[in-house]
Amino acid sequence: MDEKTMQFLESHIPEIAQAAVTQAYWMSLASGHKVLQAEGDKLVEISPDGSKKIIKSLAPNTPIKSGQKLKLV
Repeated sequence: MDEKTMQFLESHIPEIAQAAVTQAYWMSLASGHKVLQAEGDKLVEISPDGSKKIIKSLAPNTPIKSGQKLKLV
């Protein structure tokens, strides 16, 4: 595989990853499993019938700069 082909394929990795996540989401629901998903500032459990249950509130995003280190407590 030449460099141009490799770069072309690599440029589509985000699209391929998003398609895989979407497929896994729907396959899980179709198999009768529940799915956890962040919606805004809430963690939500989605059931195969489409009902939603708020599991908990999520902490706000913490902006960080490149190279910054965070200490998790």
